[in-house]
Amino acid sequence: MASEKRPLAARYWRRPIERISTLSDLSRRDLLRTSAAAGVGAVVVAGLTAADTPDIADASAPGSVAAGHPSKSPGSPPATLTGHIVRPGDASYTDARLGWDQLFSHYPLVIVFAQETQDVVNALTWARQNNIALRVRSGRHALEGWSNLDNGIVVDVSQLKSVQIDPGARIATVGAGLNQLEAVTTLAKQNFAVTTGSEGSVSLCGATLGGGLGPLNRWLGMACDSLMAAEVVVPSGHDCAEVINADLQHHSDLLWALRGAGNGNFGIVTQLTYKVYPLEHLAYVQATWDGLGDLYGIFEAWQRTVPSADSRLGSELEIHKSQILLSAWLADGAAAQATEMLAPILSVGRPDVTVQVGNWGDFFAVAQVPLAQEPANWKFFSEFVKERFPKKAIDIIGDFMRNAPTEESNYFVDAFGGAITREPPGGTAFAHRDALFYGEIGAAWGTRSTQPGVDDPLTSQAQAWTAEFSQALRPYADGAYVNVPNVGMQEWQTAYWGSQGFERLRRIKAKYDPHNVFQYEQSIPPSH
Repeated sequence: MASEKRPLAARYWRRPIERISTLSDLSRRDLLRTSAAAGVGAVVVAGLTAADTPDIADASAPGSVAAGHPSKSPGSPPATLTGHIVRPGDASYTDARLGWDQLFSHYPLVIVFAQETQDVVNALTWARQNNIALRVRSGRHALEGWSNLDNGIVVDVSQLKSVQIDPGARIATVGAGLNQLEAVTTLAKQNFAVTTGSEGSVSLCGATLGGGLGPLNRWLGMACDSLMAAEVVVPSGHDCAEVINADLQHHSDLLWALRGAGNGNFGIVTQLTYKVYPLEHLAYVQATWDGLGDLYGIFEAWQRTVPSADSRLGSELEIHKSQILLSAWLADGAAAQATEMLAPILSVGRPDVTVQVGNWGDFFAVAQVPLAQEPANWKFFSEFVKERFPKKAIDIIGDFMRNAPTEESNYFVDAFGGAITREPPGGTAFAHRDALFYGEIGAAWGTRSTQPGVDDPLTSQAQAWTAEFSQALRPYADGAYVNVPNVGMQEWQTAYWGSQGFERLRRIKAKYDPHNVFQYEQSIPPSH
């Protein structure tokens, strides 16, 4: 770094696009341990009587469901919950139930931390047999709290951490519990990369299944574009579950759906296979402007420069109450190349600029912000933009940001173009390849607590600010991002996937989840 003090662009480099909850420190041995170390930590849940539910026992208990081999009878044998089980009354229940965004607080009946795929099969079967609502969780960062629920079962795959890299084939297969920091740093040690968001504690699986955008997307496309295959637990028969593998040769329709619409809609993803790309180094540029006086010049230069630049250049602009932050990354580039490409932006005003060249994993790790330093409550609104913002739209951003509820609140944009415009073989459900950039409003406030609630004095102000800000920018937006869902949007289905895409997703839903087991506030319903 240029100095011992971390640049503000790094401190605030939270990128709300793809986030999850707590980041646990892992040794290399822990990270590379396969997720098949199974059955560890299986316990019996007391307090759920036999009259209410089946017993919850270990994976070897009689009646457990065989992965991939559902019963041919009208129903499966009574299932048992396996894995690490947490229930109300357990000492770890509060930590286990809380998500990253403490604006939302739910009390599930039971939380299953899967240790292997079989635990997921058992949990899905158990939920179906007992008619109990189910939610799927990978990183606890569902931005409206939809990966949790009251009185239901939460299937958490965050402990399915495994990594297998084939350098010759340029293929990486990872467990669904891997977060973005683990993925980026592990791949970077072998000079490989895939697209991820910028926030390390976000689930790589969750980010990918919604599309996945971030620093390398103009170079490598969306994260979902690199997804080659997935292991998925899906409903089977009347009350069973089975494991299937989706790739271009098998269940290719499901692979298409998982590439942009896969979060909690069709099944539970337990493993993902990616195409990875060589990346030995990149140039990393950070620029900071004090105040918002140069906002129009910076934003105008940014939207005219980066989306049409060399596809190796990715860039994000983050506007705060009293500061503007630019981050840019040039894959396989030199410092002089990067600053030359960004010259139209960097020539506006008098920014504080730092340029570094090095390993992507090292830059990514240094830029992470500890969870304890982040606000407790967040509210977001997403939009895709196809035409350059006129001065009126940029003025709206400036007006709202000057009146933001906190300094951490922000308006954030990520440049599109480049490789994003090209779909991978087999296509994807992601529908915004013609966007100029992605935009996001984020309100942040409050202090983290073990007893979260919505009674923070800033909650009403922050919620109103987000609603009014988003409404003011609606005339300039075209579409929304499913990973950052917009509550209250009437046409959310077409905003996320387009009308034809949504109808295709409904048909795929009817094939793989005809009974609509996987449902939440904005889930895809099966076609009839």
